[in-house]
Amino acid sequence: MKRESLIPRPDWPKKMEDLGFHYHSIDGIYWDERACYALTAAEVDMLEATTNELHQLCIAAAQHVIDRDLFDKFAIPPTIVPFIKESWERDDWTLFGRFDLAWDGRSPPKMLEYNADTPTALLEASVAQWYWLQDVKPDCDQFNSLHEKLIAQWQRIREAAGDVVHFTAVGASDEDVGNLDYMRDVATQAGIDARFIDIADIGWDAVTKQFVDTEQQHIEALFKLYPWEWLVREAFGNNLLTADTMFIEPAWKMLLSNKAILPILWELNPSHPNLLPAYFEPQRFATDYVKKPLLSREGANIELHAGNATVSTDGDYGDEGFIYQAHHALPNFAANGEANYMVVGSWIVGDEAAGIGIREDESPITKNTSRFVPHYFE
Repeated sequence: MKRESLIPRPDWPKKMEDLGFHYHSIDGIYWDERACYALTAAEVDMLEATTNELHQLCIAAAQHVIDRDLFDKFAIPPTIVPFIKESWERDDWTLFGRFDLAWDGRSPPKMLEYNADTPTALLEASVAQWYWLQDVKPDCDQFNSLHEKLIAQWQRIREAAGDVVHFTAVGASDEDVGNLDYMRDVATQAGIDARFIDIADIGWDAVTKQFVDTEQQHIEALFKLYPWEWLVREAFGNNLLTADTMFIEPAWKMLLSNKAILPILWELNPSHPNLLPAYFEPQRFATDYVKKPLLSREGANIELHAGNATVSTDGDYGDEGFIYQAHHALPNFAANGEANYMVVGSWIVGDEAAGIGIREDESPITKNTSRFVPHYFE
């Protein structure tokens, strides 16, 4: 793997907007085609195999948590535990997820976390970088089967969900709505009537005990780009336990999207080449560790301790507790005196690896403002 400097296409903003990628410059430079990453076919095969294995390890870890009733380690409210167990026992459908991996192209990739509930950067990973490839590297390939696999998985989910699925997010978030619009597009191509509803507009019919939309129509299936940990703590959280709505992602994903799964994974698979030591107790590390909230998004409230240096981010997370993971330095593809700490986001659709998206930052902590850089392989 290597990083290549490029001259951006002169008309790239219009091309991105034509794809529905309107937030390409959110907070400054987000989509960044001043560089790209070149991989080999063997490296792609390795990333695919690693991602598939990590997903299976996570499924086994979730079963372990349920079998041993370890929900307290996840700070999950007791009233929600039966809801999760029922979802697991029904084998409720999962659509997608994204592993964040530290990988330098030489040593085995290391799992940093699993964004298993509300992963974003989907439109740019699936569509934006694919069309970039057609313009810039037309004779090359890309680790990217996201679009086709999402359509196929929605076709499978449609058999259980029915023809109408509501899609929700916070309407004021351009990024979330952009990702949601893309997901509605692939669902539509799978034959689904994909209806948008702002999360604030979802109602509750106290008579029928059902979630309803603005036209008082029953929400039979709901794709939510809104974290489970927020949903269960809303005023209507207890209604989740009695409603007959099918949720995508399912309730059992609360286990995999929680950082508490990281110490569980390490306990079950010590010395696994793709895992980092992780514990619930900070005393296990003298130095070189990362303190992570059980529930956090976009790199918030992270403390990175490496040698005598500490890097941290602020935010509103941490009340539920923390885990402690061994520090593994992100590769820094420095160029022109600037740091480019790189993270690989490796996607799962259903139970299969489906492609990657690469993010860069001048900080070793990846955040919502980190740049998205395309890739190719030969």
